[in-house]
Amino acid sequence: MTVSARPAERPDLVHLIEMYTGLADEQRAIREIWPYTDGLGEPVDATLDTLLHAGGSIVLVGEIDGAVLGMLVATAEPLLAPMGDRSIGVIRLIYVHPEARGVGVGGAMLARALEDFERGGIDLFDAPVSPGHRLAKNFFESHGFKARSIIMHRESIPAAISLGEHP
Repeated sequence: MTVSARPAERPDLVHLIEMYTGLADEQRAIREIWPYTDGLGEPVDATLDTLLHAGGSIVLVGEIDGAVLGMLVATAEPLLAPMGDRSIGVIRLIYVHPEARGVGVGGAMLARALEDFERGGIDLFDAPVSPGHRLAKNFFESHGFKARSIIMHRESIPAAISLGEHP
């Protein structure tokens, strides 16, 4: 079995869209608001296509024996002054098909993204993780990440109802 990661290309869009859908479904089950705060802009296919060609973005696919079973989307974001001449690499999305988890697909994509950022002079990295997503937290911690901040969130009753939740 050969696990690898490579830059995504336009023909991979069908796989990227499929995996994004799986990711969004998993995240929505943890945090209903996720698609509106941390997901991709609509239409998702156009957003992914833009990211494929955007400077400062990394879009990778993870493979097992040539079959696409994972995706990673990362962006380089400038720091604020006085460190405005530096950027931080943000792993915005990472997803591996459930049946392919635990064999190194996510690790291969993460290693490739960090290497690509480092070649571009970026040596700081963030990876937002939803509260309650213990597997994602454990994954990033096993690759040297640690919590830097926690985002607190509150919804008023009308907002909770509009998201399909019950007070």
